[in-house]
Amino acid sequence: MSPPFFRLTRHLQLIFFAFGLAALAGCGFHLSGPRPLAFSTIHISASEYTSLGIALRRQVALSGSTKVEKDASRAEAKLQIIANDRSREILSLTPAGTVREYELTQTLRFRLIDHDGKELIPPSAISARRELTFSDELVLSKEQEEALLYDDMESDLVRQIMRRLSSWQRP
Repeated sequence: MSPPFFRLTRHLQLIFFAFGLAALAGCGFHLSGPRPLAFSTIHISASEYTSLGIALRRQVALSGSTKVEKDASRAEAKLQIIANDRSREILSLTPAGTVREYELTQTLRFRLIDHDGKELIPPSAISARRELTFSDELVLSKEQEEALLYDDMESDLVRQIMRRLSSWQRP
């Protein structure tokens, strides 16, 4: 048998746990899941062999309501990737004149048109930025870090595109 102090503590733990669950449920918090898109089929102009094309197709498939169509003429909507640019700019230098920090930027321009070529979402640009500290002694690891940062930015841009696609409503 447990000592009375332990039972009281256990009861208080359960009360606080129940109170926490009630407060969390009462505030309206819920996990954001896949959002349905307003069209049943979509064609994505990004190659299915690039990381961007793969990520976009995966996110559309996860929406549950829309199918990616390979043939653009049969798609209800067409997501056109106009440009996907990456850049690296020097942010700061050491007193010796070597690079200390870079700013990595990825900018994605896209538009959404319907089957007839009418613009549903006009050409839009979204971008993501990350800072990368640099060291000449750690060149290989910094190259890997840069690649990971670009992957992270691309994932962020795909989520932004999906939010824009899911927020579009039929007129």
